[in-house]
Amino acid sequence: MSLNQVWEAASASPYTPLIAKDSQFTVGFTLLLLAFILTGLFGLNRSFLSIATFGIPASLAFGFGAVYMICAVGVYV
Repeated sequence: MSLNQVWEAASASPYTPLIAKDSQFTVGFTLLLLAFILTGLFGLNRSFLSIATFGIPASLAFGFGAVYMICAVGVYV
């Protein structure tokens, strides 16, 4: 199968994102707020158990929240 055939076959099923464009700001803001809260809780009790409980979810929420906020607001140069 050539690249042109793959390109033509893919046009029949366009990509639809999991989170709609209209709700990306809400999802991004909620994730960033959750990351802020979890980071504060992690700062109160810095033990090995709190790394798995607060640290890792906080970093994931911040990463995904930042990406969703960039997608929602847009990057203008």
